[in-house]
Amino acid sequence: MKILNKAELRQAEKVLQSYLPRSFMVYGFLFGMNRNKPQTLEVVVDSWPDFKTIIFRPHQKNEYALFLSKVVTFFSTDEKILKRMLTEDNILDWNQYFEMIGIDICHVTILKGISVKSRQWSVEHLLELKDPNLLPQLRVNSDLEPRISSLNESHISLVNKTWKYGGDEKSFQLVKLLISHFPTCCITDEEGRPVSWVLLYDCYAMGMLYTAPEYRRRGYAKILISTMATRLHSQGYPVYCYIQEENQLSYSLFKKLGFTEDPSYRAVCYEFNR
Repeated sequence: MKILNKAELRQAEKVLQSYLPRSFMVYGFLFGMNRNKPQTLEVVVDSWPDFKTIIFRPHQKNEYALFLSKVVTFFSTDEKILKRMLTEDNILDWNQYFEMIGIDICHVTILKGISVKSRQWSVEHLLELKDPNLLPQLRVNSDLEPRISSLNESHISLVNKTWKYGGDEKSFQLVKLLISHFPTCCITDEEGRPVSWVLLYDCYAMGMLYTAPEYRRRGYAKILISTMATRLHSQGYPVYCYIQEENQLSYSLFKKLGFTEDPSYRAVCYEFNR
């Protein structure tokens, strides 16, 4: 086992890039770390430089980890090594609560075999935009174009209140971190108040897409996704998202906008020790 330093994190990013799209979650976290974005994780591998398993776990001395939910994720090309690291090497504190996100569904058998209280709470599609030229050409009215902007810290409570998993102090702090440090895109009303928006999570996946009910069916979501995706591509950022299997509306929307997926892949999310 080895905890990676800054130079090694940059090397690991290049390795994980070759495993996209299946490595998107860990690649996205590394992408942010290597560009000095706030994170709550440290990175552990089975060996270096030729690692087979990479695990992101809560960083015990991280300032943000004190008030955000504890998150774990991993990518592995070797089931035996992964199982050993999760069950024998004391990589994780199985007595503490944490969320395990963006895990390849092929590893579910290992997770179910770990004798702690767990709950699978999501199965998700992984969609990516490989080429911005796949985005449809959308016409934006001249009166709408000036109202496309970015969120700021005065909008944190609004986003937290409307987010599916929001409404408490931890979600407020997460939304604050994302709006303060990661790209966002929104459409405002005539008085400058956001009525539709999309954010990036700290793993660089697009999410928290929302439009106020009275502004729906105007194509705002399409405009936001296309605008955000174009900006991200122009800056060399990954462009991808996770969509829960039951959310067919969002799935169809992203597919129509040129996002694609590996049909053999699904991601799962778990809670441990709730």
